[in-house]
Amino acid sequence: MGFFKYYNFFAESFINAFSFFGQDISFQSLRIILPVGISFYTFQTLSYSIDVYKRKLKPSQDIIVFFTFVSFFPQLVAGPIERATNLLPQFTSKRKFTHATLSHGFKLMIWGFFLKVVVADRASIYVNAVYNNIESHEGLSFLAATFLFAFQIYGDFAGYSLIAIGTAKLFGFDLMTNFNRPYFSSSVSEFWTRWHISLSTWFRDYLYIPLGGNRATKPRWLFNLFITFLVSGLWHGANWTFVVWGALNGVYLIFEVLLFKQRKKNVLNIITTFILINFAWIFF
Repeated sequence: MGFFKYYNFFAESFINAFSFFGQDISFQSLRIILPVGISFYTFQTLSYSIDVYKRKLKPSQDIIVFFTFVSFFPQLVAGPIERATNLLPQFTSKRKFTHATLSHGFKLMIWGFFLKVVVADRASIYVNAVYNNIESHEGLSFLAATFLFAFQIYGDFAGYSLIAIGTAKLFGFDLMTNFNRPYFSSSVSEFWTRWHISLSTWFRDYLYIPLGGNRATKPRWLFNLFITFLVSGLWHGANWTFVVWGALNGVYLIFEVLLFKQRKKNVLNIITTFILINFAWIFF
């Protein structure tokens, strides 16, 4: 993943840094096609390897089952990022086809298609019209486009996840819930327990906690929060805007730790959280 996704990004950033100081360095970028879904199945396979290494999971004895787990088509390219402890045993257990399972799967898929086609794709028309022609628009247009983008990105991500979960359900597989009404969160920390849950818990378990989590001194705890979200931003895309987005969310959480012990569940805090998250989406 580091080679395919980030080689050109880091090489170009390195050269631009030297160019800033008047040093010219030649660089031949790699013209390679990024493998589809590489970020998702790499993290999924990493979780398997780490869990086996830490003896939380016994190694799979069936290579067909293992590669089916890695390449399971419903969630291969868009998540949820499944844990081997949840999905791997389902390939060897007996599954029974029922009308209830079929109905539930189709309902999830239909709701996912609604979020993607009706919400996300419709919102993107106005968002693209504004941000692709910034010289023709003013303040209120940008506010409206930014507001709609929050629902566009939610419709895209949550819609894809529901389609994947519903498709897997048709075959008798249970995938984890990936979104849980995130825009009703009363704090940024709560938001990240509701948004892209499979990814958030992955970073929590395999980066944040190994760094020390909140069990370290307060400065180290804040450092762990910031680094986790910085890496999360870079995971989302090989661009400095994603790094800024991740850093901004890390700063939000640091201020919450320093200024608030617990945010009350009320309309004002929900609106405030939505505004903060919405502002961060601008860099996304």
